[in-house]
This record gives sequence, C-alpha cells and structure tokens, in this order.
Amino acid sequence: MDVTGQISAEFIMLTGFMLLVTFCVAICIGHESELIHAMAAARSGASEGVIADSQAIYPDEAYSDYNRVHNRLISPSGVKIIKIDYLDQGYYPLYNRTKIQLRIYATGPPLNKTDLNCLGERINFHARKSICEVFKTENLTNSFFNPAFSDKYVFTTGDVHWI
Repeated sequence: MDVTGQISAEFIMLTGFMLLVTFCVAICIGHESELIHAMAAARSGASEGVIADSQAIYPDEAYSDYNRVHNRLISPSGVKIIKIDYLDQGYYPLYNRTKIQLRIYATGPPLNKTDLNCLGERINFHARKSICEVFKTENLTNSFFNPAFSDKYVFTTGDVHWI
C-alpha cells in the first residue's frame, strides 16, 4: 500500500481549505478596516474638538455669538470624551452607502443645556470633519461636514450624551 500518495492528497486538501479560510477572513477584515479607520478618525476629531474648546479657540463669528449668548463657553470648560460608539442604520439608498450614526459620550463641568448643546455641536463637527479628511471626501459634503462620507459608509452624529 502506497501511503505517500494519500499524504499528498490530504496535504493538498488541507492547504486548499486553509487558503479558502484565509481569503474569507481577509475579505471580512477588509470590510471592517474602513469602519475601524472611520471610528479612529472620529475619536481623533472629537478629541480635537475638546482641545479647541479647552483652549477657547473660536472663529470670529462664533466668538461674537458666544460672547453674547454663551458667555460661559469663552473660558476653558474641561470636557473629556468618555467613549464613541456607533449604530449601524442599514443601507441608505440616497447615498448608496451604509448609514452609521456616531454616538459620542462626554463629561464636563456643570453647564446649562444650551451651552452643552453648543459644546456637543463643536465635538460632533470635528468628529465628522476628521472622517472626511481621512477619506478625502470633503468635496462630497457641506461646510458642516454633515454627513461625513467614506467609501462604503455615510456618517451622521446624534447629540452628544453628557454623563
């Protein structure tokens, strides 16, 4: 009985199966890679929004508005990002992409609701902007980067959850 031929056939079958499994895993990782990059960009952007807020850096128009309406926001606020997660809202035919809603959780000093909303808008703006910059899709969106685009996803942000 020739065992050598049987070992070769089993080896070929095992190698073929492993290649098939490897390709399937690579495809799954490739699909998740874009979402992972987008979430990292959102974290970076949200942190940038907090840093800009903590240094009280505002454009001229925003500064005059904040000086009149949100005087507390002129001085540093000490906001910290707790976590960012997302909600997959399924395929969105208008943009031919999967819609993802980012949910940002933050904490900070006690402020009134309108001031918290302003800070949350700044954080959301920077998160969306960062996603557009990473995927070079600034030309697909408006000046508020809402929504933000990647190749396969469209990103929106809900109100920042203050803890």
